[in-house]
Amino acid sequence: MLTFAPRPASAQEHSESIRKVVAKVTPQYPSLARSMNIQGSVKADVLVAPNGTVKLIEVKGGHPLLAQAAQNALHEWKWEPAPRETHETVELRFTH
Repeated sequence: MLTFAPRPASAQEHSESIRKVVAKVTPQYPSLARSMNIQGSVKADVLVAPNGTVKLIEVKGGHPLLAQAAQNALHEWKWEPAPRETHETVELRFTH
């Protein structure tokens, strides 16, 4: 389980993963969401290839404006290599 400290007007990541995240990109808090005072969490199931790259992201919940920002960041994440594909559960929290 990984928890990263929140930043002002940004996002907090929480990952319940089997594999260790070796490189992450913090999601950009969408300016429209910020101006509309939209906050919340985005939960996603991430299919990670054996080489540690993201193959597929399935959003399991969250506001659509925040979900797109979460997906954009998660596509850049890298996990440690493994013998097979794995599903990783990630929750990104967007707060002001």
